[in-house]
Amino acid sequence: MSKYQKVIDWLNKCIDEESLKPGDKIPSENVLCEQFGLSRQTIRHAISKLSEDGLLESRRGSGTYVSDQHAEDGNKSVVAVVTTYVDDYIFPSTIRGIESTLSAKGYSMQLSFTNNTTGREQEILTDLLERDDVAGVIMEPVKSALPNPNMELYRKLQDKGMKILFLNSFYPELPFPHVSINDEECAYRAVKALVEAGHKSIGCVLKLDDGQGRERYRGYLRAMNECGLSFTYDHVNWIDTIDIKDGKRALLRVKERLSGCTAVFCYNDLVAGMLMQMLIDGGMKLPRDMSVIGMDDSDMAKIGIGGITISSIPHPKARLGEKAAQNMIRLIHSTGNFTNATYEFAENVILRGSVTTVK
Repeated sequence: MSKYQKVIDWLNKCIDEESLKPGDKIPSENVLCEQFGLSRQTIRHAISKLSEDGLLESRRGSGTYVSDQHAEDGNKSVVAVVTTYVDDYIFPSTIRGIESTLSAKGYSMQLSFTNNTTGREQEILTDLLERDDVAGVIMEPVKSALPNPNMELYRKLQDKGMKILFLNSFYPELPFPHVSINDEECAYRAVKALVEAGHKSIGCVLKLDDGQGRERYRGYLRAMNECGLSFTYDHVNWIDTIDIKDGKRALLRVKERLSGCTAVFCYNDLVAGMLMQMLIDGGMKLPRDMSVIGMDDSDMAKIGIGGITISSIPHPKARLGEKAAQNMIRLIHSTGNFTNATYEFAENVILRGSVTTVK
C-alpha cells in the first residue's frame, strides 16, 4: 500500500462514519504529517486525490473541507438500482440501506429486477441508454461467472458517461468498481473454522453460475491447501440457480459425493438448510455425522433446521447497501476516476449448532 493511501483510507473512514461531516474542516497538513509520520508532499497528494474524487474541497486561505455531495439542481437526480431478486433474504435490507443513503443526499432510487436472466438485464440496460435523467446505476450482475451477451450495452453506457457500480459481484471483463463481501476471504474463514473444530475431510457445495461461487471456491481451496488437507474433486459440488429452485431434489447427487466427509461448506444458508434437511430425512444425525457452515447469517440460520441452528458467515446487508450508495454518490461527483469505489466486507464466522468438534 502506498503511503498516501493510508491517509485516504483514514479520511474516507472518518467521512463514512460521519466523524467528519459535510462542511467540516479536515485536520491541517501539519497535524496529518505528525499523525501519519509522512511528508507534507505526501499529505498534499492524498488530499488532492480526495478532491478529485469530489470528497474534499479546498478554500483559499481557509483550509480543506468535506464536500456536501448533494444532488445538484437539474434532471440527473435518479440512481437506478438493479438487483436479481427482491424476495431473497438479503435484498430487502440492502435496498433499504441504498434508498436511505441516496435520499439523504437528494437522490431518488428507481428499482428494477432482472430475475437473474440476461434477457431482462438487456431490457433494463437498453432502457437506461435512452434516458437522460439517470446519474448512475447500481447493478447486481446476472450469472456473473458465465459469459454474458450484454457486455456491449454496458460499454455503451460507459461511453455515454453513465456511472456504474456493481453490487455483490462483478463481471471480470468490465472495469467498473464493485461493493460486495470478500467472498474468497469469507469462504477461507468458514473452512478454517471447520478445520479448527477438528475436521479434515471437508466438502463444499457452491453455485456454478454466479461469481460469488467462483470466489468462494478460491477461499475453500486456499484454506484446504494452507492447512495441508487432502483435496479431491469428488467432494466439490456445483449447482446453479435452477438447481436451487428445484430444492432438495437437486442435492441428491451431492449426498453421494460427500461420502467420507465430516463437514461441508455451503454457498449460502438456503443451500445449507436444504442439504441439512435432506441429510436428516436420509437418517443422518447432525451435526454428529456432518457439520455444516453456510453464508449470509439469515433468519433461516438462526431458526435452524430440525432444531439445529446453522453456523454461518454474516452478510452485511444494510451496511453493504449504504456503502454502495455512498460510493455511487462519490462516483457521480468525482471529476476524475474515483479510485476507491471498490469495497469488500470481510466478516467472521458465527458458530452455532450445525458444527461439532471432532477429536
